[in-house]
Amino acid sequence: MSTIDWQKEVESRKEAFLEDLKGLLRIPSVRDDSKKTDDAPFGPDVKRALDYMLELGDKDGFTTKEVGHVAGHVEYGDGEEIVGVLGHVDVVPVGDGWSNDPFEPVLKDGKLYARGVADDKGPTIAGYYALKIIKELGLPISRRIRVIIGSDEESGMSCVERYFETEPQPTLGFVPDAEFPIIHAEKGISELDVAFQTGEQTDEADFRLVSLASGARYNMVPDHADAVLSDVKDNEALNKAFRTFLADHDVEGMIANNEDTVTISVVGKSAHAMEPNNGINAGLHLVAFLGQFKLSGAAANFVAFGRDYLFGDSRAVKLGISFEDEESGELTMNVGIIRFTPEDGGKYGLNFRYPVTAKMDDLKDKMETVVLEYSGSYSHYDDSEPLFVPKDHPLIKTLQEVYTKQTGEEANLLAIGGGTYARHLETGVAFGALFPGREDTMHQKDEFSYLEDLLKATAIYAEALYKLAE
Repeated sequence: MSTIDWQKEVESRKEAFLEDLKGLLRIPSVRDDSKKTDDAPFGPDVKRALDYMLELGDKDGFTTKEVGHVAGHVEYGDGEEIVGVLGHVDVVPVGDGWSNDPFEPVLKDGKLYARGVADDKGPTIAGYYALKIIKELGLPISRRIRVIIGSDEESGMSCVERYFETEPQPTLGFVPDAEFPIIHAEKGISELDVAFQTGEQTDEADFRLVSLASGARYNMVPDHADAVLSDVKDNEALNKAFRTFLADHDVEGMIANNEDTVTISVVGKSAHAMEPNNGINAGLHLVAFLGQFKLSGAAANFVAFGRDYLFGDSRAVKLGISFEDEESGELTMNVGIIRFTPEDGGKYGLNFRYPVTAKMDDLKDKMETVVLEYSGSYSHYDDSEPLFVPKDHPLIKTLQEVYTKQTGEEANLLAIGGGTYARHLETGVAFGALFPGREDTMHQKDEFSYLEDLLKATAIYAEALYKLAE
């Protein structure tokens, strides 16, 4: 069996691969809690995407199982031990500025465009087809292989937590939801909300902040922000200052003067939270602009804190918790959600990616001193600890061997700030599907993957699964 041409096997299934992938990409599987039901806890579209994968498995003769309406698996083979592949079918919100319908896939110049094609529907289909090839070739394996499908990866990974409440852990596995060669270290990920609900009211404010809203997810750099102001004392000065701010910071925006209010909008650039510097945080730019003026009450504390400690500092240096280690690099901070109303006060939803040798509980306690100085408080905290698999582990050695054989490239070990399902495996790593040198468009407008890359990843996954399960 060592003479199998894995790439040839994939190419012979290219058209079917593309059609199955397009079908999945057409489902707008963004979590929608407003439409959740007992049978669809994350909304009907997310459930449709999960059902789609399980129905593919049924059609192709696999054993399938749904777990808790939030996850499931497609399985092949016998044996006590399991080799796992974990992918997800939910996607982040679309955002603005797409060239085409994000849920109608377009193949152009070798690139397949659609929301989720890179993160993570394309790689999930690649993992599925890798298993399909092994089954159709009738290859002898001594371990079962499971393609495990989750549907809430982008909003907390509760789907796999639920899955492993009742399903056994794979002996080992990989997650096709990052980049090649091999991710053996994943930073810890924390969500931390800083809230502001009190402040001294004065009559000296330049305006009243009626509302401010930016961002939808902790794990995305927000690309749009709006604020509504009332009781503006000097409209002309406000307009002039805004034009100057936009020019000085090279961002886009607009200001609209209404009868009783002024609406200010800023346009930034979305990016994945694991590297905030790849984006332009529209919300923080708007906060920084408002921070030039005198405000009152909770708005004053809220805006001042964002201006002084969050704007322009993705490494949390000003907060005093910058951290770096050799294994996984720097701590990063993304401000993914920003909200303010006079009734509810203000909130910054922070997303930290911290090195594998750091302790987020300690860092959180350290920065609280600054938060308290601005009459702020913590209103939400959630932490997912780092992942680290030693370089001499048999799983690492096997994946390195396969990757090098199929690409001719050295299989270097990487550390990332992104969080994958691998951190929910007892022994697992992220493995592809973005190849070195390719542009990373995950979480961005006009997300795309090269079709040839997805097919190449499928060949790598097929051989890797066979070697891990034989």
